[in-house]
Formats: sequence, structure tokens, C-alpha cells
Amino acid sequence: MIAFVRGNVAALTLTSAVLEVGGVGLELMCTPGTLAQLRTGSSATLPTSMIVREDSLTLYGFADEDEKTIFELVQTASGVGPKLAQAIVAVLSPDGVRNAIASDDVRTLTKVPGIGQKGAQRIILELKDRIGAATGGASGSAGAGAGAWRDQVHQGLVGLGYNAKDADKAVDAVAGEAGAAPDVRALLRSALRTLSKA
Repeated sequence: MIAFVRGNVAALTLTSAVLEVGGVGLELMCTPGTLAQLRTGSSATLPTSMIVREDSLTLYGFADEDEKTIFELVQTASGVGPKLAQAIVAVLSPDGVRNAIASDDVRTLTKVPGIGQKGAQRIILELKDRIGAATGGASGSAGAGAGAWRDQVHQGLVGLGYNAKDADKAVDAVAGEAGAAPDVRALLRSALRTLSKA
């Protein structure tokens, strides 16, 4: 088990970051909010979760331990694999997930692409006794640069399966909410809401 990775950010893609550790480049699958905090050439430490499959070893990287904990916990619900778990932590903060499950908030969970009414109800039923109370932690993706947020939200939407044209429209629709210190995660949630209404 690889608990965390520390190294220089060698490359960033739409869905992953490559961290150089001891001369080896490790690719970590990350949410748009996590990628928004990274800069090529700078040093980073990311908590990680390793998913072992018959045909692959995949490392997922997170903004903090809390996000990693939620990613691993939601996968214990039937029907939730790593891709859907990553979509959950991309759209909702860890406390957002806790609050939605604790308060039987099906609507909030169905904002995540890939989760329908029945899936949300199943997640709530299976995790309600184990999710724990909200910690009051702040979202780790606040404060992206003034122009950078548009690209990050767009990449996040494309990474979640929307086409580039729809992603562009959604980014334009939420541009008024960005303000001086854009919160990528909040903007991504708003963009997903506009897409679900369309």
C-alpha cells in the first residue's frame, strides 16, 4: 500500500499528475480540485490510494487525508467503484458527502454524474452508520487563479464525461460566480447543476 507520494510535479494532464519520486515518475489520478493546487516543477505531497485490478495498478491522489478517507469509504457501498468514488469527491467536499448521507439527501448525491436515485438511496442506506459527523474542514480547492479556474472546471467536466461544447457552455454559465478568489470545487458543482438542468 502506498499511503502518500512526495516529489516534484513533472507533468499535469486533464485527469492526472505525474510526480517524480527518486527518478521514477508516478502517475496519480486526481480530481480537478486537486490538480488545481499543483504546479509543474513545484514540490507536492499527496495522500494516495492504490487500486489493484487484475490488469492494472492505479494510484489515486488527493488534496488531503479527509478526501482520501471518503474516497475509500464510499467504495465499500455496492456498485461504487474507484471512478465513481473519484467523481463523488470531485463534486462534493468530504463534509458535503457526510452531510448528504447523514440527512438522507438523495438530491445532493444525484448531482454526481453516474449516481441515480436508486444508487443514492443505496449509498445512504449502506454508509449511514459508518460515515461519521462533518468535520468542518474547509474545501482544499479554494482560491484558484483568476483565469485558471475556467480551464480547471472545463477539464473537470470533460473528465467526468461531458463533451467539450457542453463544458464550455457550463463554464460560461457559472463565470459570474467566480469572484476574486474562485473556488474550483464550488464552481464545478454549479456547472454540473447547469448541465443537469439542460
